Amino acid sequence: MVFNKQNVFGLRLNTDGWGLFFEKGYLKTVKTTTLFSLEIAEKKHPKEKKLNNLLNSNGFLQLGSPYVYGKKNSFYQLKPTFGQQRMIGGKTNKNGVAVYAVYAGGISVGLERPYYVQVPDNNSSNGTKAIKYSAADSSDFLTPGNIVMGTGLRYGWNQLKIVPGAHAKLALRFDYGRFNEMVSGIEVGVNVEAYSRKVDIMLLNKNKQVFTNAYIALLFGKRK
Repeated sequence: MVFNKQNVFGLRLNTDGWGLFFEKGYLKTVKTTTLFSLEIAEKKHPKEKKLNNLLNSNGFLQLGSPYVYGKKNSFYQLKPTFGQQRMIGGKTNKNGVAVYAVYAGGISVGLERPYYVQVPDNNSSNGTKAIKYSAADSSDFLTPGNIVMGTGLRYGWNQLKIVPGAHAKLALRFDYGRFNEMVSGIEVGVNVEAYSRKVDIMLLNKNKQVFTNAYIALLFGKRK
């Protein structure tokens, strides 16, 4: 499958989160392709569990966003990556599968966004207020029965904290595209990320500075 370049989009499901990425590939030799990609991802703490207070203080059914008890920050990553794709098994016909080894790495720009929940507030017009974890609000934040609901993605974007780091991955890519100019495949692999400090995702739990995960990615794109 000789080509000059490829454009690939993908969805990656990690054992500790998810990611979306775009990848450009440039032919280096018949079997080797240089890869450049950019991924946007979110990492989840293994202790995260969504809760929902089904009844409000008056005993009536309440609709609202679920929340994660004890969550301090949401953690996102912006990951530019450089690597290579090397063919280790080619298609024997148009219905075959091409197998590639993929190895890549780069920097990781970690972004901590404060996690907010809604709690009762008699001074508010709607009876609630949005709070994040702080020493002053720790009692309200850490009392499960006091939390009304989550706030979704509305708050905290102007309070992002940058946590720089680096990442690397090793994977196998299986391209089963019917025609050589199309990319349709699955990638399975392992990934490691290290940051300049521990990432504060959950309160009352151990947070880490180095993360490892396994993943599977769905790929689609086109070669030229």
